[in-house]
Amino acid sequence: QVPLKPGRSLMDWIRLTKSGKDLTGLKGRLIEVTEDELAKHNKKEDCWICIRGFVYNVTPYMEYHPGGEDELMKAAGTDGTDLFDQVHRWVNYESMLKECLVGRMAVKPLAAPKGEKIHVLVFIKGSRKNTLVSPASPNLAHIKENKKEAFASGHSEIYDWFQTDSLITIVIYTKQKDMKAELVIVDCQDKRLRGEIIVGDHSYLVEVDLYHAVQEDVAVNIAEKVGKVEITLKKKDNIHWKMLGQPLESHNTLIKRMDRGLFYRKCKLVSKTEVTHDTKLFCLMLPKSTHLPVPTGQHVYLKQIIAGTEVVKPYTPVLPSLPLDFKELSCHDGACLYLMIKIYSCGLFTQALDHLQIGDYISVSNPEGNFKKSQVQTSEDLFLLAAGTGFTPMVKLMNFALTEVSCLRTVKLIFFNKTEDDILWRNQLEQLALRDERFEVQFILSQPTKDWVGKQGKISSSLLSEFVKRSRKDSKVLICICGPTPFTEQGVQCLKDLGYSQEEIHAFTA
Repeated sequence: QVPLKPGRSLMDWIRLTKSGKDLTGLKGRLIEVTEDELAKHNKKEDCWICIRGFVYNVTPYMEYHPGGEDELMKAAGTDGTDLFDQVHRWVNYESMLKECLVGRMAVKPLAAPKGEKIHVLVFIKGSRKNTLVSPASPNLAHIKENKKEAFASGHSEIYDWFQTDSLITIVIYTKQKDMKAELVIVDCQDKRLRGEIIVGDHSYLVEVDLYHAVQEDVAVNIAEKVGKVEITLKKKDNIHWKMLGQPLESHNTLIKRMDRGLFYRKCKLVSKTEVTHDTKLFCLMLPKSTHLPVPTGQHVYLKQIIAGTEVVKPYTPVLPSLPLDFKELSCHDGACLYLMIKIYSCGLFTQALDHLQIGDYISVSNPEGNFKKSQVQTSEDLFLLAAGTGFTPMVKLMNFALTEVSCLRTVKLIFFNKTEDDILWRNQLEQLALRDERFEVQFILSQPTKDWVGKQGKISSSLLSEFVKRSRKDSKVLICICGPTPFTEQGVQCLKDLGYSQEEIHAFTA
């Protein structure tokens, strides 16, 4: 992120979009944009960008973009979808840029394979609001090809279902030997069942409007050796079902995970406790009919409507505490998400979060992230570099490493903060270091008081060379780093300067 000029906050942008000002320069018209036309608009004072086939005039947004003008200019006059997905996939650009919509990209007509329908994208134009309706479903040939790629062949259907007097069981045959319950996400609301199975970088979806009502309880069981996933629902009435239900648009599809839109469910705020002077631990209760494990190293997105605009931010779930006093858990395992969130005095989103009352609801997405626990399982030395709330992905990572990875010799947390008051869970970290001889924590402050006797400074090669050292000459090392973007980028460069390879470094970004 970069500092924004006064009057260029997110709230200021929302006000501008609602002012009635023509932000496209087309006086409300929608046009088809050719590649040649798009390429002409590639300057800061005239910048159009295409995202997923839709073209936006982002010129008026330049000074409001938290990442700075240079980031937007990387996609000026081009299709910026891939760049957007790498950096901003979680941002609801349709809501943020709806008043900047120029139109859609002109596409060449495609010949439809025999027996397959072509879907047409329709513009529906209202008074001031332009709505885009796309009934297009995933390409069947693409789905079949992905099935071959991700699932073993041999089944014409990769899911099935059966029933007893009281239960409905949906079975998905993934044939993946490393299938775990944390790769299965299930939501069942108002007779609508959505079950998503993560298979590598693919997402398989079962999505059905159920034939009859079911109870809130949902059970997920995995036969790990054969990769069979079972989703069990309890019938509300003990009657025979003639069918599972009406398939929804994306039912029985297997596509790349990045191509699957984010799915949200509403979670209830059940507690909010102070961690430091400006950071709080939020406990969100999942609906009873939701199975939403968040794998180590992955994050979720919170979505709020602020001044009529959807605003989305990523957060990494933590544990309710470090693994010292598990008896104090307030929720059953898996029923709650714990989020450690810094409240910024001028932060539109975190201020809205802080004003939530116990019992209020907030939308939470499916987990995302590219961290793999196997990276830890083959390491002997694990170093965690965190700045501020960049500490959050390290919490579950430390717990996993110290409780489940026997080959690790050392787990060292190098924790950067401005002042002593900013250190998150300091007492718990110090207690953990006393309890487990493999764990070590080093606090480094950039703005210490004169009483501070510990290490001080900012991230640098010389400082890291002091603390990041292999336990033996050829030991396998993993270094994880998370914090503000400048901290992470500088840290990665320092580690490379010290001779660590890209494969030994994992930078958490959201």
